Amino acid sequence: MKTTITVLQWIVRLCFLALLVLGIAFWTGHGLSLIPLHTAVGTVLVLGLWITSGLAAAARAPAGMVAAGFIWGIVVLAFGATQMSILPGPSHWIIQVTHLLVGMAAVGLNERLARTAQERISNHAGQAA
Repeated sequence: MKTTITVLQWIVRLCFLALLVLGIAFWTGHGLSLIPLHTAVGTVLVLGLWITSGLAAAARAPAGMVAAGFIWGIVVLAFGATQMSILPGPSHWIIQVTHLLVGMAAVGLNERLARTAQERISNHAGQAA
C-alpha cells in the first residue's frame, strides 16, 4: 500500500505541475483551447486526492483529515467548474488567484494524507514484527 500511496503522490504532483503550466499560459492569454485538458488533469488530481484519502482511511489516519480530503476534492471540482462565472471583469484575477490557492491546498492536503498514511502503515508494521 505504501508504494501505491507514493505513486499517487507523484501523480498528484505531476498533475499540479501540468495545471500550473497550463494556468500560467491561460493567464497570459495563450492556449485557451487547452482549457478542457486543464479540466481533465484537474479531475485526475482530485481523483488522486480521493484515492489517497481512502488509503489513508484504511491506514487509520485521523477521520477529520480523511474527511477533509474528500470534501476538499468536491470544493476543487465545484470551484473549478464555476470559476469563469464568478466575479467576471477586471477583478476576475482575484478568482484566478483563489483558484490557484485552492489547487495548492489540495496538493498540500494530499501530501499530508500520504505522509500520515505511510507513517501509520510503518508504525503498524513495526508493532506487528
